Amino acid sequence: MPRTITPAPWEELVTTALLGTDRRPTASDGGAAGLLDAAALHTVRRRAGLRPAAPAARPEPAPVDQRPPLPPAARRRLAQLLADRSASAGSGGRRGTAPDLTELIPQWLATANQQGFRAPAALLPALLDAARARTDLRPQALTFAGPRGLWLAGLNPEWKFALRGSSGGSSLPDPTEPEAVTRLWEEGLFAERVALLGAVRAHDPVAALVLLATTWTTERAEDRLMFLDSLRTGLSSVDEPFLEQALSDRSRNVRSTAAELLSALPESALAGRMASRALSCVSPDLTGDEASVAVEAPHECDAAMERDGVVAAPPSGRGARSWWLGQLVEATPLATWPARFGGRSAQEIVGLPVADGWAEELHASWCRATVRQRDPEWARALLGAASLPPSNGPGTASLAERSKLLGILPSAERAGWVADFIAAHGLSEAFQLLGVCPTPWAGPLGRAVVDALDIARDAGSYPWSFSGVMGLAERCLNPAEADRLEVLTTTPDEPEDASPGANGYWSEAFQRLVSTLRLRAAMDSELTPAA
Repeated sequence: MPRTITPAPWEELVTTALLGTDRRPTASDGGAAGLLDAAALHTVRRRAGLRPAAPAARPEPAPVDQRPPLPPAARRRLAQLLADRSASAGSGGRRGTAPDLTELIPQWLATANQQGFRAPAALLPALLDAARARTDLRPQALTFAGPRGLWLAGLNPEWKFALRGSSGGSSLPDPTEPEAVTRLWEEGLFAERVALLGAVRAHDPVAALVLLATTWTTERAEDRLMFLDSLRTGLSSVDEPFLEQALSDRSRNVRSTAAELLSALPESALAGRMASRALSCVSPDLTGDEASVAVEAPHECDAAMERDGVVAAPPSGRGARSWWLGQLVEATPLATWPARFGGRSAQEIVGLPVADGWAEELHASWCRATVRQRDPEWARALLGAASLPPSNGPGTASLAERSKLLGILPSAERAGWVADFIAAHGLSEAFQLLGVCPTPWAGPLGRAVVDALDIARDAGSYPWSFSGVMGLAERCLNPAEADRLEVLTTTPDEPEDASPGANGYWSEAFQRLVSTLRLRAAMDSELTPAA
């Protein structure tokens, strides 16, 4: 007959097990066997007899996304791209002739957003996971995910990044409703407040400044800096009084940003003050046979200069006087210099010899001023002819500075300059310049890149020396070029002085390039609505 087990509290069983059944019998008095039976009974009860928890409030239903759904082929393609991203995570990349699907996700998202499609609900988790892993995907991925993606992100802490970069899915009030605007400004999350300031500023710049002023003195320094940085969009003379006040802010970073923004307004009082200082340092010298530039750098950085954003302490290894000079010239309106140099053009001024070894500092400062003020004429003058070696150019030899100058030029002119640069100097220094060219690359630029790659193959080098450029070509060449490039996929005979096996690797690289271009063409057609 089965033994009846009398339940005993779990704490009593634990005590008995510690002391021993001889010293502490169980309630069932079954000795060691009874203790084990009681423990087994409690284990089953604890596993199967949990009391139901109090129900949590159900989340609000996901908002409706009115955008049209993806075409079936595009939906399958997106699932393939996201699955490949997950499968290849941490694999260290792949070689061979197959396209790297993970590198095509940004282009796919950009095209889908241009067409105005909504993301499939079933793929939202994978899409958010991809955006969490790659910050470069986030803007396009969150746009594509839409309001349902933000709603879903609010339910999973791992996707909270999506809420930091948006208003958290909440709709902004109408800028013409002052009560609603004030309420969100005073009570909203920081991301909501930044979005609100931008919306009000787009509607009424003066009202946005008034709103910002209501809480300015109570904001944290890092928040004041972010709010000030948001004024870059739509910056105008309307912002000058507010920015002038910010020059006295207790945060050095805020003061520096305010000064930078004011210097981007050529008619501002700060720009005038900086121009006056710079003109006392840089002047034409007409005493010789030909005109030149004379430079007398500042001997001190006074309190007024510091208030206008000049940082007194130079970086390590930098001379104080050249450091101060660079900041003055950088903040001076470029329109100041033609009048100073007898009506000469930007190109003529940049071409003048500079005395006493100040040319590099002066030209670098003019480069920074050109980028800040977005002046195409000065950008052309400082870039010079693309055929000139970078070290002999009129402006700066820095590829980073040249990339910034190129970004000021119209798209077609930018691509043409880089194409000429590659034709003259090859690809070894072109990677950074290619990054600022609009995509897909214009015909002349694409041909210049492919011709340079073909020349590198004929020279017998290995293709991975140009892997960065090849990767850009896969993403940026016009897909229509695929058929023309087919001839490059063959493996020609190697010259005697070539690196062993190099031509085989080049053939593989060009096959991957052609395959990727054809895949991109297919992706575009899948996302293009039928006429």
